[in-house]
Amino acid sequence: MAVSMRRDSPWLALVLLMAISTVGFVDRIVVNVLVEPIKGEFELSDTQVSFMGMAFTVLNIGAGLVVARYAERVRRLSLISVGTVLWSAATAACGWAGSWVQLLVARMGVGLGEAIGLPSLQSVISDYFPANRRGLAISVLMLAPPIGAFVGFVGGGWIAQEFDWRFTFLIAAVPGLLLGVLAWLFVAEPARGRHDAGAGDEVPPIGAVLSRLFGLASARNLVIGSALAAMFGFGLNYFFTSLMIRKFEVGLAEAGLYSGLIASLPAALSVVGSGWLADRLSAARGPAAYALIPAVCLLIGGPLYVVAITRDSLPLLLGLISVTTFLTFGYLGVTYAALQNLMHPRMRATCSAILNVVYGLASAFGPILLGALSDRMALDHGAAEGLAVAMAITGALYVWAGLHYLAAARRLTADTAGVAGSAA
Repeated sequence: MAVSMRRDSPWLALVLLMAISTVGFVDRIVVNVLVEPIKGEFELSDTQVSFMGMAFTVLNIGAGLVVARYAERVRRLSLISVGTVLWSAATAACGWAGSWVQLLVARMGVGLGEAIGLPSLQSVISDYFPANRRGLAISVLMLAPPIGAFVGFVGGGWIAQEFDWRFTFLIAAVPGLLLGVLAWLFVAEPARGRHDAGAGDEVPPIGAVLSRLFGLASARNLVIGSALAAMFGFGLNYFFTSLMIRKFEVGLAEAGLYSGLIASLPAALSVVGSGWLADRLSAARGPAAYALIPAVCLLIGGPLYVVAITRDSLPLLLGLISVTTFLTFGYLGVTYAALQNLMHPRMRATCSAILNVVYGLASAFGPILLGALSDRMALDHGAAEGLAVAMAITGALYVWAGLHYLAAARRLTADTAGVAGSAA
């Protein structure tokens, strides 16, 4: 009976999987708005509290690779459904943690569940949409970070202030439990590579995936550039709420509201807009458009972030940060789309898992590096201004990421043509 309810509908799949991805991002990012209350309860430094990101990553990166290789051969929607339920249960466990160590262990559980559930998402969407529509489709999937940031910051901040940080985790766990069941019941497994030539049934070895990701100049620079942008972005977002609390003395709910609004609407417009624009520009300029758009955005967004984060007026800071958010989120969807287009259909889950390792490390080290830099700057400038200086230094490094996208643009059209129809 369950099988008969499953529909082979690209947009149904995209909407439900985007919702699952969003819940995953909420469960990952909600700790950002809870930094101050958790830090206070367990008496932690900025460096110590930033280790919640590393705890998430510990199991996430290794398990993700193992599951992804399995996903190249089995029904991916089953893994997605089971993983979603598991990470949601682990999120609830965060709310029951009685010590700092228990909280870190629960965060490891969230990472494990996401390692099971998330690597197959892009592979499924790539089988539902042809190459010339994947920019927009995967950008819609990548709405998860901005929407998840809004829900995590605004909802998490309000719940934490009205109740406590533990209740925030318990509430965050509920949507994933429901969505995992809906995906199991209603989303059909698409045929592998039905929009790609030479798909075949053979699963290429992991070495072939690594060869495409790091052997092709365009893919290598896309990975490095996006990893750097992710590392800086995760670090900056992790401490943005704390900056407003320390420097402008706003309440937790108010700081969460500002963080959520800034990290959601501008980022959502950027992710979808860049995907839509890349699909259209690629008709004239070829696949290079998928790298040129984020290159321009990051090269402008980095210097602007330095100006924005050092303002002493909260309204001016928020306004400028909104603009930089629009610019620095433009890489998300188009990067994934470009890399998926470079992959054989039975490489895509593995590719996503490898990228998850890269971005997982980036998301873990970003807050740690910024936290350590903030602790150092605080010795000379105080806790509030020291954090602002550390964030300015980090924001300036977006330029580094932008240069890698420029390098990727030089080779992306040739590399995409070179792998078309290749079996490995």
